[in-house]
Formats: sequence, C-alpha cells, structure tokens
Amino acid sequence: MLSLIINSIGNFYNTGIKISNIIATILAILVFHKSFYFVIGMFFTRKFKPAKKKHKYGILIAARNEKYVIGNLIDSIKKQDYPSDLYTIFVVADNCTDNTAEIARKKGAIVYERFDDIHKTKGYALEFLVNNIKKDYGIETFEGYFVFDADNLLKSNYISKMNDAFDEGCKIITSYRNTKNFDENWVASTYALHWIRSIRVNHRARSILRLATNIQGTGFLFTNEVIKNGWHYTSLTEDRALTADAVAQGYQITYQDEAEFYDEQPTNIKIALRQRLRWSKGHLQAFVESGPYLFINIFFGKKFLKVNWKKGKKHEKKKRTFKEFMLDVIESIRHRFASFDTLSQLTPISFINLCRWLLFSVLIYGCYAYSNGFDVNLFQGGTYLAKFLREITNIRIVYSPGVNALLVGMLITIWFRILYRIAMYFSNMLMAIYLFIVEDARIKKIKFWKKLLFIFTWPTFDIIGRYTTYAAVFMNVTWKPIPHESKITIDDISNNEVE
Repeated sequence: MLSLIINSIGNFYNTGIKISNIIATILAILVFHKSFYFVIGMFFTRKFKPAKKKHKYGILIAARNEKYVIGNLIDSIKKQDYPSDLYTIFVVADNCTDNTAEIARKKGAIVYERFDDIHKTKGYALEFLVNNIKKDYGIETFEGYFVFDADNLLKSNYISKMNDAFDEGCKIITSYRNTKNFDENWVASTYALHWIRSIRVNHRARSILRLATNIQGTGFLFTNEVIKNGWHYTSLTEDRALTADAVAQGYQITYQDEAEFYDEQPTNIKIALRQRLRWSKGHLQAFVESGPYLFINIFFGKKFLKVNWKKGKKHEKKKRTFKEFMLDVIESIRHRFASFDTLSQLTPISFINLCRWLLFSVLIYGCYAYSNGFDVNLFQGGTYLAKFLREITNIRIVYSPGVNALLVGMLITIWFRILYRIAMYFSNMLMAIYLFIVEDARIKKIKFWKKLLFIFTWPTFDIIGRYTTYAAVFMNVTWKPIPHESKITIDDISNNEVE
C-alpha cells in the first residue's frame, strides 16, 4: 500500500515540475523590475529645488527607556539650521522605568508619558502621542510630521533638506539612513549595509520614477492629512503597515538623498535575531492586511473622475480637457504599478519558494527516484560554483529504484540547495563591495581588514531574514524594545568627517 502511494506521487513528478515552474515564473514576475531599479539607482536620484516656503512641523519620537540617547537626538534637532519656532519636539515616554521623560523635558521637548504594558508596540506609542497632539494642539497646527527613533542623530541641514521636498508637494518622504556605530562589529555592519543597499536599489529609482518607496521605521516625514483621523498603524512593523496603506490610497512615497540621519544598530546577535523575527512577522501581517487591497488596485486602480453635487442631485461627470485626461491616465498607471511594486515587497516569496522546493524538489522527486532511480552529478546546478566544480571533477551519484533511492534522492536534493546557497553567499558579497565603493564618501572611515570582514559577513543579513520569515509563519511574536546605549553625538560625527 505504501509503495503504491509513493509510486503515485512519483508519477506526478513531470506534471509537478511544470506547476513548480509556473509558480517560479509568477514569483519572478513579482521582482523582475528590481534589476531596472538597480541600474537607475546606480546613476540617478531625485533632486529638489530650495524651498520657497519654510513649513511648520511636529517631530514625533517614541522612546522606551532611552536615557542614554534621547538627549543626544534632541540636541541634534536643536542644532538644525531651520528656524526653531517652526518645529516642535514631541516625545512619548512609553512605559519608561528610567528618567527618559525627565531628560527630554529638560532638553525642551513636550513629553507625554504612557503606561500600558498590554499594547506594547511603537505603533501604539505613536497612536497615543498623536491623539494627545490632536487634543492639545490640533493635527492641522503642523503642516507635516517627522518620525524619529530615540537613538537617531540628524545632520544640521536635515529638516531644511526635507522641507525642500515637502515644499515641492511631496506628501510622504524618507531620507538617507546612515549608521553611527557602523564599525562596532559585524552584526552592526550588516544592518548598516542593508540600509544603504535599500537606498541604492530601491529608494533612488522609485523617487525618480515618482513611485512609492518603502518607509523604514524612522527618518521620514508625512503631511498632516495622513493622520487627520489619527494614527492607526499599531502592528509589529508600523512602517510596513503605513507604506502599504499609503500606496493603496494612492500616495507617492519619495526619497530625499540630501537629508541624512544616523541611527544605532544592534551589536548582539541574540537581539538582532529577536528584532528580525519581529520584522518578519510584521511583514507577514502587512501582507495579509493590505495585500488584497493592493492586488485589487493593480487591476482596478483609482477613480479620478470628479463629480459635482447640487441640490442633492448627482450631475454629469465634469468634462475634462485632453491634458487632464492624459494626466489621469498616467496617474492611474503609476498607482497601479506602485501597488504592484509594494505587493511584491510584502509577498513572502522566500516562504513560498521554501514550500515549492519541499513539495516538488524534495518530496515528489524522492518518490520519483523510488520508482525510477537516478543518476546525477554531485555538483549539479547552474551557479558558477557548481559549473566550476563540475569542470574539475565528475562525481556521479547513481541509485537503482527502491527505498535507498528515495532517501538519498531527498538528501541529494537538499545538498543541491546547500550548494546553491553557498554560491549565492559568495555572489552576494559583490553587493557589499559595490556599496563600499559608491558610498565611500558617506560611510564612516573603516580599517581595510574590517571592510574585508564586513564584506564576508554581509550575506548573513539576508540569510537571517530568510529563516526568520520561515519561523515567523508559525510563531507567536511579541514586541520587545531594542536597547540603545551609544554615547556618540552629532558633534562627534561632524568632527570625524572634518578629520
């Protein structure tokens, strides 16, 4: 009976391969445009003219036990070349057991203290802060709102540069994310390179194409209309939820390359794993919550036809000029593609590929081998590593049909996957080399041997992300704060740049 079941599954192998290839093609379509982004980002980014008007901003900071860094952030804000009467610093001291609130008040921030140990995420803290601003000041008192983490430091022209983009009509803007502890250890360096990679392969191209790049937790600005009905992004990754919702509603999310800030990266692998697991779970939540909406937008887009109302009766659609019509068409195409692009970011492609591989390449192939046996090269595959190994040796694995073929067939498939991942590991090092070259002027000066170490360890960032995604599908993940203890100030960074 068992043999009959195995043979039946094995007989499905050829059909299964076709289904697997169809799935692979669909997933490839989701990311095909990323190579164009990379090329565009190599050479171009959106530029903004100096603003004609200086706008008024509220600065939102969520802080939980951040006594070591909150003062340095506020100091860097106070040193902006932007008029101090046009921005107000708001801090939510979220479930703090230290003197974060006291430090922030002494530095001149308006502080609200929140105590709610059930709703723990940063999103809930921002919701609390926005609700208090709405009650005490009114959302429209400020034209736009910045969001920063307590460990951030701003370059002196940061707000001015973001104001240039805001004045040009951009409603959601992110900025250049640098790292103040880049060279502290290899864990911090992987994060630092990841943020710079995002700039080069995502933000720059999307800003040029007037699409929507992704918000990444901190260092961004949005118009007050985004939160006119409050802040409602309270999931494990409020940035992903905000991005998906904004794109679904038709907002562009642009990038200002000249606005630069610094943040502190984790240096402890245990803390890094905990954070990456939270990110992965939050991304999955955003996919479930906003994925269907984005998918619908791809095919149906937004309706741009204006309707006049008079005396309770609906009038005919307002007649538009040809120029207005074409602008509507272009905007519809832009919105549909931005929805597609954001959906591709949220789709858990790595998990889908894992399921595809386990089902078709391990289970069904193993059953196929049980029925037919197999004869394969030990270094089978299309990577440069596999091709090289086949050139220098020709080791074949041959098994006749039977139980051994089933078991070894599964094992050899797993080996092929490992060989592929090893090849990808070394190929991905090229990205780190590229980033060190093109961003040399903005990356902290690092000793050569450390650069080599960081190049070698860089691919672990994506490896960790892949496996935390697998785990997040099945785990119940809760939010926990990331400790920040760096004493680096914006003056320290500025002095090092001068040297």
